[in-house]
Amino acid sequence: MSKSILVTGGAGFIGSNFVPYFCKKYPEYHVINLDKLTYAGDLSNVKECENDSNYTFVQGDICDEKLIEELFTKYDIRGVIHFAAESHVDNSIKGPKVFMETNLMGTFTLIETARRHWMDAPSKVKPGYEDARFHHISTDEVYGTLGETGYFSETTPYAPNSPYSSSKAGSDFIVRAYHHTYGMNVTTSNCSNNYGPKQNHEKLIPHIIENALNLKPLPVYGKGLNVRDWLYVLDHCKAIDLIFHNGKSGETYNIGGHNERNNITIVNTICSILDEKSPRKDGKSYSELITFVQDRAGHDLRYAIDPTKIVNELGWKADETFDTGIVKTVEWYLDKFKA
Repeated sequence: MSKSILVTGGAGFIGSNFVPYFCKKYPEYHVINLDKLTYAGDLSNVKECENDSNYTFVQGDICDEKLIEELFTKYDIRGVIHFAAESHVDNSIKGPKVFMETNLMGTFTLIETARRHWMDAPSKVKPGYEDARFHHISTDEVYGTLGETGYFSETTPYAPNSPYSSSKAGSDFIVRAYHHTYGMNVTTSNCSNNYGPKQNHEKLIPHIIENALNLKPLPVYGKGLNVRDWLYVLDHCKAIDLIFHNGKSGETYNIGGHNERNNITIVNTICSILDEKSPRKDGKSYSELITFVQDRAGHDLRYAIDPTKIVNELGWKADETFDTGIVKTVEWYLDKFKA
């Protein structure tokens, strides 16, 4: 009998890289992909799965209690891998309410439904549901910002600085509480900035690639000195797989690639790859399009993750460095924009 796994947000950037990987690796699982298909979700991102016998797509909202209940009952869900979230910091500054609804109440609705289906009482799991696990995907932004040195670890105090990161911090605490109060089998992962194929064009890397190819200005906040630790999306998917299957219940795992770059370096790297692979007809460098714009409100200076725990305890390691991953990423977008 196949085991049904509910993946939320599987048509979004990270989810749509995870779902095909997971369906192919585990043909014995029935993967139910629940996605609201907001602007950030795109069904074409998971078209390679649409004819798979172990894959079902459902359009819907994680805040819809009736729908979530129906899915758990119909498919006898035995695991949840929860990606679905509003995630763009700029959008959270302009309109924070939907972030609170989706990230807090959506997570609550999912985990409360899972609790009712998997457990008879606090610390009493229903027979047959001993392996049912809720894995929650979060972000390094819950930890706030770093100075020029140091790294976020699993024990770093939470200090979220944006409406987005505060809503994710709240969702992390909901999941934690369900483990400590009810004894639920949960895991959480906090990752650094992802990049790679299928990312929404509002995000830094695809936005720069798209603007460059259209010879539009390449906007860089402030002086471009904000530093992020970049993680290739498929490396993140492999880490989630490991945690879901082998992680210890109640634990948090930080996933990072040790690939720190500041924003201006990222933009210059993309420009030099494009100069080589798709040169401008006028012979100029794409880097001449770089334009510095007013900095984002509350813009965290630096994020960087110490992934020692997942490396030592679960044997994870990133397959891509930033230098290999960014070339693959640019090539994917070049193919997409030419199509």
